[in-house]
Amino acid sequence: MASRSPGTPSRRSATARRAILEAARALVLEVGYARLTVEGIAGKAGVGKQTIYRWWPSKGAVVFEAFLSGGGAGGSSTELPDSGDVERDLKTVLRATVEELLEPSFDAALRGMTAEIQSDTELAKQLVEVLLGPQMKATVRRLESAQRVKQIRRGVDLDVAAELLFGPVFHRWLLRTRPLDRAFADEVVRLTLRALRPAPKEGGRRAPVGRRKRSSDRS
Repeated sequence: MASRSPGTPSRRSATARRAILEAARALVLEVGYARLTVEGIAGKAGVGKQTIYRWWPSKGAVVFEAFLSGGGAGGSSTELPDSGDVERDLKTVLRATVEELLEPSFDAALRGMTAEIQSDTELAKQLVEVLLGPQMKATVRRLESAQRVKQIRRGVDLDVAAELLFGPVFHRWLLRTRPLDRAFADEVVRLTLRALRPAPKEGGRRAPVGRRKRSSDRS
């Protein structure tokens, strides 16, 4: 009778890695990021703690990869829709952002990482490079497209404009100042675009440049 193959080392490693990421996602939701430990992740995944440290330098790094591999924002295309109507497209994106932030597992993981990056500069760099940076660049590209069809005026700092769109949403989510919903996302887009749109034209009429001569002044 042939013996059962234990599997190749690479396959065993892939299985262990997947188990660790699944355990991290589950535990963040169960116990919260603050109470999550590498030991807890290892126990739930059925691996040794040193196996985790072989691949990740910290708890935050494990959660970050688990967050992305589980379909977080960085796991999907960062290109924004371009229907030809920049207001419609930006509302679609900000509504989706709000819905994602309100999803319990996403919320728990991102809040934990937001706290972690205050002291973990390497994780902060990774968060910007992999998640936030691509999102901002994609937003700038969509705003550039809107500029080309004169939906946004020339001369606008589009990097700042992109932050004006997402900043209020993340501020309200992070600090829980007021309810975060689709209506708020729509209002952020509306107010931001009001500041970015080209100035209205004069309708072809010229403004007066001086007083007309009185008939008595004409000879």
